[in-house]
Amino acid sequence: MTPSRRILISEEIEGTGVNQLKEKYDVTVDPVLWKSPERLEEEIQGAEALLVRNQTRVSGPLLAKADRLSVIARAGVGYDNIDIEAASRTGIVVCYSPEENAVSVAEHVFALLLALARKIPGANQSVKAGKWERKKYHGTELFGKTLGVLGLGKIGFRVALRARAFAMRILAHDSYLSRTHLHVTESGARMVSLDQLMAESDFLTVHLPLNRETRGLLESRLLRRMKPTSFLINTSRGEVLVEKDLVEALKEGRIAGAALDVLEHEPPSAENALYEMDNVILTPHTAALTYEAQEKVIRAIAEDVDRVLSGRPALRYVNFPAPKR
Repeated sequence: MTPSRRILISEEIEGTGVNQLKEKYDVTVDPVLWKSPERLEEEIQGAEALLVRNQTRVSGPLLAKADRLSVIARAGVGYDNIDIEAASRTGIVVCYSPEENAVSVAEHVFALLLALARKIPGANQSVKAGKWERKKYHGTELFGKTLGVLGLGKIGFRVALRARAFAMRILAHDSYLSRTHLHVTESGARMVSLDQLMAESDFLTVHLPLNRETRGLLESRLLRRMKPTSFLINTSRGEVLVEKDLVEALKEGRIAGAALDVLEHEPPSAENALYEMDNVILTPHTAALTYEAQEKVIRAIAEDVDRVLSGRPALRYVNFPAPKR
C-alpha cells in the first residue's frame, strides 16, 4: 500500500473493487459523508480520487478545495450530481460505469411493467388481507401492445430487445440516434417523433439522462398526448418528469397508471400524492441494485481509478482519459 495516494469514498460503496484499492492505496470510507458538505470539503483535501454514487454533490466550490484530486469515479450511469465543466477546467478525470448495470435496470423495467399490467401489488395485498377479488384485478396482456422507449441508449436498447420476446410493437424516440444506428436496427424499433411516441404507446418507458434539455420534459402537454389506457414507467431520473402534472393526469384518468423508481426529490417528503394512488407503483431507486450489477459497477470504477492513479488512461470516462493538472 502507498499511504500517500489517498482515495475518498463518500457514500456506501463496497465490493471486490474497493477491496483491491485498499490493498494498494490509503482508502477512507465514510458512507454518510455526503450528508455533511462541510466535512466533505475537509476530507477531500489531499485526496487524489473520489468515489461517489448519486447523493454526493460534487460542485465547483467543492472541487476548489480538492488540491490533489486527479479522478472522480461515479458508481452508476448518470453523473448529473457532478459539475463536469468544473472538473474539466481543473483537469480532473470523471469516470463512470456506462453499462455495467444496464441489464439489471432493463430487468427492473419489466418487473414494473408486468406488475402494472397485471395489478400485482394490489392483488397481493388483497389476498393477504383475506380477500379474493378476482374481478377487481383483471389485467392487460403485453402481447401485441406498443412499447414506447424514450431514450434508446444502453438501457433502452436492452429493454427493447426484451420486449421483442413478448411480441410487443416497439416505437422509440432518441434525439441523438440515426435510423441506421445499431440500437435501432437490432432492436427492431421504429423511430418516431416525441408526440407520436406519447400518443401511440401503450407502455412508455423513460431512459433519459438529466440535463438542460430533459429536465421537466414530461409535463402536462405531453402527458395529455397519452392514451387513457396507457402506463408510464420511469427508471431514469425523477426530474425529467413533472410530478404534479403526472398526479393530475392520474387523477383525471388521462393515463391508466405509472411505475416510478425515481422521484423529483429523493428521498421524498412524508406527504406525496402518489402514495395514495392504487395505480402507482413506487420503488426506492433500486433498478440498478442487484448483487451482480453492483459488483460489476464497483469493479469498473475501481479499475479506472487505479489506472489513473497509476499513470494510465481511464477506460470509461466522461471528459478525458488522463488528468490535466
